[in-house]
Amino acid sequence: MRFLSPGFLFALLAIAIPIIIHLFNFRKFKKVYFSNVRFLKFVQIQTSSRQHLKDRLILASRILAIAFLVFAFARPYIPNPEQKNTYEEQVVSIFIDNSFSMEALNKEGTLLDEAKRRAKEIASAYSFNDKFQLLTNDFEGRFQRLLNYDEFQSAVDEVKISSANRDLSQIIRRQEDVFTKEPNSKKTVYVVSDFQDNILPSAPIQSDTAVTVRLVRVKANAQPNISIDSVWFASAIHKPGDPEQMVVKLRNNSDEEAENIPVRIMINKQQKAIGSLSIAPRATSTDTLSFSGLKSGWQEGEIEITDFPVVFDDRFYFSFNVQQSIPLLIINGGSENEYLNSVYRSDVFFNVSNVSSGNINYSGLNNFPLIVLNEVAQISDGLIQQLRAYVNKGGSLMVFPELLTNQEGLRKLLQTLGTDVPAEIVTAETKVSAINLQHPIFKGVFENIPQKLDLPIAKKYLRYSSQNNTTKQSVLDFPGRGTFFGEYRLGRGKIYLSAVPLNAENSNFARHSVFVPVMYQTALLSLQDQNLFHKLNRDQVIELPKLTLNANQTLKLKKDKFEAIPDLRQNENASQLYIADQIRQIGNYQLLKNDSLLAILSFNDAGPESNLSYATDRVIKGKFPNQKIDVITPERGSMQAKVKSINQGTSLWKLCIILALLFLAAEIMLIRFYKKSQTKAVTT
Repeated sequence: MRFLSPGFLFALLAIAIPIIIHLFNFRKFKKVYFSNVRFLKFVQIQTSSRQHLKDRLILASRILAIAFLVFAFARPYIPNPEQKNTYEEQVVSIFIDNSFSMEALNKEGTLLDEAKRRAKEIASAYSFNDKFQLLTNDFEGRFQRLLNYDEFQSAVDEVKISSANRDLSQIIRRQEDVFTKEPNSKKTVYVVSDFQDNILPSAPIQSDTAVTVRLVRVKANAQPNISIDSVWFASAIHKPGDPEQMVVKLRNNSDEEAENIPVRIMINKQQKAIGSLSIAPRATSTDTLSFSGLKSGWQEGEIEITDFPVVFDDRFYFSFNVQQSIPLLIINGGSENEYLNSVYRSDVFFNVSNVSSGNINYSGLNNFPLIVLNEVAQISDGLIQQLRAYVNKGGSLMVFPELLTNQEGLRKLLQTLGTDVPAEIVTAETKVSAINLQHPIFKGVFENIPQKLDLPIAKKYLRYSSQNNTTKQSVLDFPGRGTFFGEYRLGRGKIYLSAVPLNAENSNFARHSVFVPVMYQTALLSLQDQNLFHKLNRDQVIELPKLTLNANQTLKLKKDKFEAIPDLRQNENASQLYIADQIRQIGNYQLLKNDSLLAILSFNDAGPESNLSYATDRVIKGKFPNQKIDVITPERGSMQAKVKSINQGTSLWKLCIILALLFLAAEIMLIRFYKKSQTKAVTT
């Protein structure tokens, strides 16, 4: 047995006090004279030996009570058999959870404040010659080294809340990495966290058995929390001045119903809509908010809710682009088509350009979301390759065939695009028999689904042979599932294929009531869907439309005074923006090429921190199948003595206090209940 505070053993000298009292307080007998013995009823006779036994038992009880009380202050312990050398150099890695959930409150303030204090107390339990590593969710390179005691204390003061979050296996692996440089030292890792459910990985944690693992739990007060789960628009098309409908989804992360949670939408820092939601326990609820009056250009959006006391997830950022117009390109094999010009030029939102098939600027094709091939018979190999690349990158191509010549040029184009190919020209009058009302083209076109809809008629059309194309989606079909107007996919783009040209001689399609919604919607759907937001620490690669940079041009992400230069990588169809861990704060960031605004990118937290549910000790220990770990829940007071006690071995101070109290109780029992033997003398 050893003592953590052997200096208190000097107090054993206090044992002399009861000994002195017993030695110098002997009972002396006194003679009492009586004039007449008849007044003496009884005479009590006490044996000297029995009195001496009682005094000695009381003395022993007092001595042992004082001795064990002194031992308790000296903190005795049984040395840990694994602690071979008390003076062996130790390497200690301490992880402080600085995720958003550590903003929760308890009696000590925020959980992060308590975690930082506990980390300092742990370090103070070790020798000044020991080495320390500080680790947080940010996994910063500057902390992948060992610090002395003073450096560690200063580093702890700099820890702040971060949007990053890691699971327990990642944390311990990172901590073990620093030990490779210290093979001969005793190694211990501490994880100071609230241990939310999301910190536990799905698979068991395989850690080095030579490393001691200790988990220190800090507890928050029970409190409800509402978070913004997601947002989306009812329509992906945004036009200046048009009404917008945004769906907001909130999540209740508590076991109590949340009533009338206020929701506010801000666009460009101006309030556009307000609402409120009630949410059942552990459930989600959505609300649709409407607003209008947007101008063209990129819009910075923000959703706000009011939910105290947990507020880190009460803001949600998004961004989108309101286009002034859609540029459309019509490539004509002959003269311009009056029906195409009429349908698109009736709305100023469409900016139509007509060119002949022999006068195409290939370098400018990517500027048009939709290209229409209008009765082009001669299609060069160069145009075929350019159109294939255009569709692969996300463009939409609409083809109206020419029926007067052979279809060899069209056949080569469609084979390259991977769609159905021309088979023969049919001159028999045929009526369209099926319309796919579930296709996005017809979304919002019909208030009620008609039972019997009058459909177009073809007098002369091009029959396509099926290539068993799995990307085909019918829009309008002839009997027998023959294609009248169909959609095909290639890469990120779409191909719309018509069986008839747009003239009255071959069909009534151009004059039919479905023509306008088909042409209008295909043009709107040609706009690329854009992500309203991205997730921090998850969406490390952001895909953008193809960007071209000159030698002296750079991209940068900017928000207020913050600037970062992302890595840009090009592939065949798009540009990829690698942000790694450069973005750590939620918000709206401008993507600039030099000083020109290309886009606004919005970043939000990944979400698991909002669920304030915590793993039990049993579940945590179950994640370490091959290793015994300690889960410590600190009580009030410093952890320094607790860590020292664990390091040294089995603590006995509590046992000493119990024994001291037992011997004090024994003394009281002896004094009150130890009976004196007595005899009776009868007067004569």
